[in-house]
Formats: sequence, C-alpha cells, structure tokens
Amino acid sequence: MANEETQTDTKTEKQEEKNGKSEESSKDAGVDTNVVLIGSKPFINYVKGVVLQIKTKGNKEVTIKARGKFINRAVDVAEAVRKKFLKEQNLQIKNIAIDSQELENKKGKKVNVSMIEITLAKK
Repeated sequence: MANEETQTDTKTEKQEEKNGKSEESSKDAGVDTNVVLIGSKPFINYVKGVVLQIKTKGNKEVTIKARGKFINRAVDVAEAVRKKFLKEQNLQIKNIAIDSQELENKKGKKVNVSMIEITLAKK
C-alpha cells in the first residue's frame, strides 16, 4: 500500500515537472503568477491567458511582458483584452514600462533588445 502511494506521488511529481507546474519550483524561481510573457504562440493564447488571470484567478492586475519583435503583439493583446474581451471589466492601463537589455547573439556580437511591460488593472 505504501509502495503504491510512493509510485503515485512520484508520477505526480514527474507530471508537474514535465508541465512546469511544480509549486516549489515556481515559488523558488520568483515567478509572478499575474504575468503573461508574450512569444511566438498564436495571439489568442495570450488573450486567453490574460482573461483567465482576471476572471478565473481574480487578479486585479495583470502584467504583459514582451521583448524584441513581440512587442507589437503585447500591445495588441492588451488592447484586445481591454476593448473586446473584458470590456465590461473596465480595465485600464496602469503602467507601461520600456527598457532595453544588452544580449549576446549567436555570433557572439552584443545587441540591444527592447522590452515592454504593460500592466492592466481593474478600475
């Protein structure tokens, strides 16, 4: 019986590690739960992420972060959420922060990459 529980716990831990949903790892890494990172996935995935943060999880603020060529997608996500998907929530743009980072590309050359953080908040 104890062996079965250990096997189940191990399977659950492996699934959490595979899915990146281990509570300990997200707490240790300092990952904010109200942040949506924009990348190369389809636009609607990020819209759904923001909507879930506000409606399901009850967050009063959500921060949308993007770098480089994905900055325009971050702006589009923020505006789509505000004006179409959560129009009844009266979301406002609380803060917009821009910055740049110096990174090293594949060829070893240092390049500047622009960043944006858009914070949406309930009124």
